[in-house]
Amino acid sequence: MKEVINTSLAPSPIGPYNQAVRAGNMLFVSGQIAIIPETGTLVEGDIHAETTQVMANIEAILKASGFGFSDVVKTSIFLSDMGLFVEVNTIYATYFDENAPARETIAAKELPKNVNVEISVIAYKA
Repeated sequence: MKEVINTSLAPSPIGPYNQAVRAGNMLFVSGQIAIIPETGTLVEGDIHAETTQVMANIEAILKASGFGFSDVVKTSIFLSDMGLFVEVNTIYATYFDENAPARETIAAKELPKNVNVEISVIAYKA
């Protein structure tokens, strides 16, 4: 069964998609950017602050779905510039332990709203 997940504690979708979709034991979280849910404004100018907001948005969606970062099995990170990798990775690493998920990180020519980082996750709960 497919269940659509949306929470007011994460940014509203800016297109024809949902924050997440649960299919059985799997949760597919749409790519999150650094939008502050309470105001709808972007965190800009500081990759540390951007990445922290992205991870907070992901955490809110995971929690609303009954999942946590320990359930994440796959992440996809999209960067505006691979030169940001070390800083983004430093923040990202604080959310996972030695059982970190599989991941890819790629540079994209352009991201939504000209942000520097977008992250999506897939989670699994037995």
